[in-house]
Amino acid sequence: MKYSAEEVMQYVKEEDVQFIRLAFCDIFGVQKNIAIMPSELKRAFETGIAIDASAIAGFGGTIRSDLFLHPDPSTLVKLPWRPETGSVVRMYCDITYPDGHVLESDARTILKRAVETAEKAGISFAFGAEMEFYLFKTDENGNATHEPYDRAGYMDIAPEDKGENIRREICLMLQEMGIQPECSHHEEGPGQNEIDFRYSDPLSAADNAISFKSVVKSVAMRNGLSADFSPKPLHDYAGSGLHINISVKHSGKEDLLPHVIAGIMDHISDMTVFLNPCENSYERLGKNKAPGYITWSSENRSQLIRIPAADAAHRRAELRSADPAANPYLAFALLIYASLDGIERELFPPAATNINLYASPVSALADYKRLPTSLLEAKCTARESSFIWEHLPETVVQSYCGA
Repeated sequence: MKYSAEEVMQYVKEEDVQFIRLAFCDIFGVQKNIAIMPSELKRAFETGIAIDASAIAGFGGTIRSDLFLHPDPSTLVKLPWRPETGSVVRMYCDITYPDGHVLESDARTILKRAVETAEKAGISFAFGAEMEFYLFKTDENGNATHEPYDRAGYMDIAPEDKGENIRREICLMLQEMGIQPECSHHEEGPGQNEIDFRYSDPLSAADNAISFKSVVKSVAMRNGLSADFSPKPLHDYAGSGLHINISVKHSGKEDLLPHVIAGIMDHISDMTVFLNPCENSYERLGKNKAPGYITWSSENRSQLIRIPAADAAHRRAELRSADPAANPYLAFALLIYASLDGIERELFPPAATNINLYASPVSALADYKRLPTSLLEAKCTARESSFIWEHLPETVVQSYCGA
């Protein structure tokens, strides 16, 4: 259910809500929040709540550090891991300067503008995320270790799969928050898990991805564990990916997916630093089902983009290079812009690559372009990209690339 401001205030009054968390993300997608009391809610909706953003990554430092949070009432959810008595709700916020104009580096606003650009062209996108993570044991002080919670493998079951009950608890909690999981299972690595949730509009999908991380970490902690969303936490085992499913519709055209694929392939190197933003990201790419080349195919998990088997109504492209360290707002925005460019220019992808890229000899791979192989290369590629400078503000590019 999507609430209006008036409905939120009524809900808070009727449901004995004592704390309202105003949530937002820094430029790298790390969730932040402040909590206000119900007496401050009306002011939050009318004028926003002031924060000192001097220590928030990408928000401008000590100069011009006063910013305002404006809660989006449609994102109201009750946090199910908090007490029933004196309960806690959360809303995501837009961010402005004191004079009312939006913060350029607010990634949620950047995604909103990408969606608006698509809508003006009569095009709508839907995104679905598949996010992998590891569960590690904690030490006697509650600090994370790198000892996996179990030694199970891909789609194993209990008792080898000790994460079964954790995933169940996560899925039930997501449902309470209005996020619909589709499936969950143990992944290849020891202690590695995956939960996929239903596709939705881009902004909701990005909000849900951020909420998902919070839920997983909260449930893990309640069970004496640590949830790890880094791209490659264990050197000898599979890395964790953020697989992004993309579908597109236009009332006047039947099949835009080839143009979407072509547009993404054309700009993927430029945007890689935003999909894979840390050194650890490049230890994952090119091995254990993580792509290393700019290719596509149907149902082939060694490719950058694959077209999963589905009926016509659910046809989509799955991008397999991104990892959970990415800021989903920026990732989805760039994918929309790349797709729109492919549609506008009526690009078509090259022939499908129907080979196993992991098992192919080097000579067979010579004609395929590689993704950036290091964070430094990805930064340099983005810095030199007119596509990136056209669609992201200077503060974002500087934060990621050191421009």
